[in-house]
Amino acid sequence: MHLFRMRLILALIASVTIVSIASTYFDVLAHRHALRQELENRTKWMGISIEPDVQGPLAAGDPSALAGVTQLLKAGTGALGIVVYDVRGHVLGSAGPSEVIQALGRGVTSKSLEKGTELSAFGHTGNWRWMEEVFPIHDGRQLIGGMTILVDAGYIHEQDVDLWQRSFWRVLALVILIVAITMGMVGWFLTRPMKRVTERLRHLRTGHAEKTAKPGAAELSLFSPLAHEVETMAESLKAARAAAEAEARLREAGEHWWTAERLAVHMRDRAGSSRIFVVSNREPYVHSRKGREIVWTVPPSGLVTALEPVLRACDGVWVAGGSGDADKLVVDEFDRLRVPPDEPRYSLRRVWLTDEEESKYYDGFANEGLWPLCHIAYTRPIFRAGDWECYQHVNQRFADAVLEEMAASEEPVVFVQDYHFALLPRLLKRARPDARVAIFWHIPWPNPEAFGICPWQAELLDGLLGADLLGFHIPLHCHNFLATVDRVLESRTDREHMTVSRRGHFTTVRPHPISVAFEGVPHVGAGNDDGAEEERRAHERRSLLGEFGVRADQLALGVDRMDYTKGILERLMALEQLFEEHPYYRERLTLAQIAAPSRTRIPSYADLRARVEEAVERINWRYQTAHWKPVVLIERQCNHEEVRRWYQAADLCLVTSLHDGMNLVAKEFVAARDDEDGVLVLSKFTGAAVELRDALIVNPYDSRAAAEAIRAGLEMSRADRRQRMQRMRRQVMEHNIYLWAASVLGDLRELRLDDAEDMDVNRSESLSVS
Repeated sequence: MHLFRMRLILALIASVTIVSIASTYFDVLAHRHALRQELENRTKWMGISIEPDVQGPLAAGDPSALAGVTQLLKAGTGALGIVVYDVRGHVLGSAGPSEVIQALGRGVTSKSLEKGTELSAFGHTGNWRWMEEVFPIHDGRQLIGGMTILVDAGYIHEQDVDLWQRSFWRVLALVILIVAITMGMVGWFLTRPMKRVTERLRHLRTGHAEKTAKPGAAELSLFSPLAHEVETMAESLKAARAAAEAEARLREAGEHWWTAERLAVHMRDRAGSSRIFVVSNREPYVHSRKGREIVWTVPPSGLVTALEPVLRACDGVWVAGGSGDADKLVVDEFDRLRVPPDEPRYSLRRVWLTDEEESKYYDGFANEGLWPLCHIAYTRPIFRAGDWECYQHVNQRFADAVLEEMAASEEPVVFVQDYHFALLPRLLKRARPDARVAIFWHIPWPNPEAFGICPWQAELLDGLLGADLLGFHIPLHCHNFLATVDRVLESRTDREHMTVSRRGHFTTVRPHPISVAFEGVPHVGAGNDDGAEEERRAHERRSLLGEFGVRADQLALGVDRMDYTKGILERLMALEQLFEEHPYYRERLTLAQIAAPSRTRIPSYADLRARVEEAVERINWRYQTAHWKPVVLIERQCNHEEVRRWYQAADLCLVTSLHDGMNLVAKEFVAARDDEDGVLVLSKFTGAAVELRDALIVNPYDSRAAAEAIRAGLEMSRADRRQRMQRMRRQVMEHNIYLWAASVLGDLRELRLDDAEDMDVNRSESLSVS
């Protein structure tokens, strides 16, 4: 740093000196030019005024008279000297210092007499400095001689020297001032932040990141890219250290739970030379404008958590629809970019949809048709021929994009996500039989009678059966799918092995319950300080509810999209039933309902929002007091950290879905409760209810039973709550999101891509041998 300061000081001195000398040089030139111009003008007026006095004697050719005239004119005008010449340039008379007269050259005089025009020049000798102005003298039109007037120009040189001296002192003062200010700024804006960064990096290296706060934006405003990279590195170091500690604890405990690192290594070993391609409607990174800048965000999605380690490990490709208002500004000519933006490890290929395609494919067929069709929530599905045509068109567009991306890949692995792309597996498999294609259906699959409502059920089933592996959350959905295929299509279904063979292609159907990431390792029976945990939760509860002007002793929580399948109205009815039958909980219990807006362009969703707001207003009007109200409705998208705060502050979490493939809110709540406390009230119609048997399982349509479950959860003993939560946390930890990804992709890699007939023969032979 000292060497840097010396170099900076020397550079500043050199820069200021060079700039100041150059500036002074041009100032001197300008000043000298102005003084010379003034002197020339004054001399011309002098020459014009005395020319008649010289013209007479010069025309008479009287040298003695000219000598007297020049002496008189010199004395009268104050000129340094006056010289009179004949037409040949010979001196006829002069007055002035002999040293100056003798030093005059004949060049200027000869040119002036030759051209018949006035000329001027500057000269010097010894201590004399002058300007000479030559005037041709005519008698009528005939040139009879010339006159040179000499004026003192020494003062111009003196002023030049004075200007240079003043410039020297100004430069010296500027150098001292600028160096002092710069060194102060270096200390404040560079040295001080660098010391903070160095201190933070040292604590990160030694594993004590909590001892230093992140350098603030104001501190590193001049070095925002460096600040961003430092914090990125800090987060990477913390994550790596946490992962290593978690792995060490797992090895110590003899456990083999899945982590992101283990998943990456597993897939790198299993994938071999195959490249992995993921297809989803939602993209993992969204670019949007923020003022004049372009910023990127990661939408809340378990898929990014689960699949990004795989794509990073295998340099894969994620194909998704572009949704950000700046997405088009950051892609290349092939609509690709490398992600994550701060540490590029794999490619994102964006597909652009028009507003009409979004309306018909996404809002129309996918969410007004398939979504209510597959969820038994008694909302009528709407099927339009125009929406179906657009759905086919969009699936083909995504298929074209995927095929372009994997054109140079041998035996690619493709993992398609959800009901938006039911036709995609067949389109891909038809073009690339060597590709391994899996699709995961994240929503329920209804019974054959319900699915038969769809006019294009056969086409959808045929599209799905193009996959080598088809995944659902729970076995019930697998069996419903097989039953639907058995009823609709000409195919061979094997219920025992959960497979379908159709047109020479073999599809395996498997349950793979999705989960969430689990931070850390559960310490079952760790014996946390109950009093401290209770006080911490109470403080957090007061802080969160205080933002809405509400006081409550107990907090129930609902976290959902504003969707008719989530049972929000049924939850409110159960809460109202609780207050009616158990008045004790009035002014003690508040439900915080986070309801993120969803699919707002669809009429059924707009209608649901109005009904929910009406129900909340009715319940609050009926029971609220000055400092308490039963329900706090939060109608916005909350980020992960906000939701986690609510999870950790809640006494119980209400998941009352009318029908859900899994519902990850239940698992997120369990994963967030590192205090091993809290109660989960869970609908029997969710996939999560199959795994989380220690939740209080309810039928959301039975308001009284749901109200009693809420009361039981609020009155449950601490010991019972802890035992239940510990078992649920272990379940989520052992079956986390990384195991889900490893299971799906592992099963896909192990499948043989033989013809269906060959598979049937092999199976028959194995059965006969056994």
